[in-house]
Amino acid sequence: MIERLTTVTELPVDQIEITARLRDVSPDGVETLKETISANGFVGRIVVRRTKKGDCVLDGAHRLTAMRELGEAMIPCDVIRCSDDEARMLEIDGNLAGQRLTAIQLSYFLARRRETYQRLNPEAKQGYAAASARWNEQLTSVSLAQTIAAERGITPRHVYRLMSAGEKLGPDEYRRLANAPHPVQLNDLSELSKITETGERYYVIEALARGEVKKASAARKAYRADRGEAPAPRNATDAEFSRLADAWLRASKAAKRRFLEEHGNQVGLLLAEMEEEEVAKMRSEMEGDHD
Repeated sequence: MIERLTTVTELPVDQIEITARLRDVSPDGVETLKETISANGFVGRIVVRRTKKGDCVLDGAHRLTAMRELGEAMIPCDVIRCSDDEARMLEIDGNLAGQRLTAIQLSYFLARRRETYQRLNPEAKQGYAAASARWNEQLTSVSLAQTIAAERGITPRHVYRLMSAGEKLGPDEYRRLANAPHPVQLNDLSELSKITETGERYYVIEALARGEVKKASAARKAYRADRGEAPAPRNATDAEFSRLADAWLRASKAAKRRFLEEHGNQVGLLLAEMEEEEVAKMRSEMEGDHD
């Protein structure tokens, strides 16, 4: 359980450590904060975890760094004692509620949040408690997905896909891809999740991390070409999709608008159906995790 140390309201900036975090401190973000703090003063509080080894920041690493670089001695803070999982949850939620995250950051944070939530809420016993635990997790995840979708102008289905893709990323893979020259998008993460061979997965991640390709699909083609393999045969659905995508990309804006005017209802019904399937799948996976 989280314990708040209400008698501590500020700490020396040099006393607070920035330990291993899911998201590195951005120099550009720090510079922006320094300008804001210099003009308007420091507003709000950072969240600090107190342990036997010392104090470390959970939420506010950018603000802490900015205050250090400005030469400030003290910083307002909320100090707490908590478990490792509680600390990780606070860090993740602070990032999800803070600055706009990239696709890979959002994907990885959502996946780690779900894992942490499950560790913090284990099934104490079978029966009613187990069913209640599953229901609470579903409510929390669905509510979070809807909130994130609304804030970022995407669908809940898009959020679930990001979470699913993030579950397949290891810590080292995440850090390599998060610092790639070209932003890694959901399509790239989905492509990665299809790879079953370790050698190919390593090749694709390295190619993206070094900026040798912009898309995971291009890296997969390069990998097969290096091995002298012919492209995998396409099925009928792939062929139809390619024709549809090509026609859409070639069409003018006026033609696209007319298409949506005439077929928009069918498109909307398909999107709603896909979103319902994604929610049902996610709930089924959650129940399976607790069985």
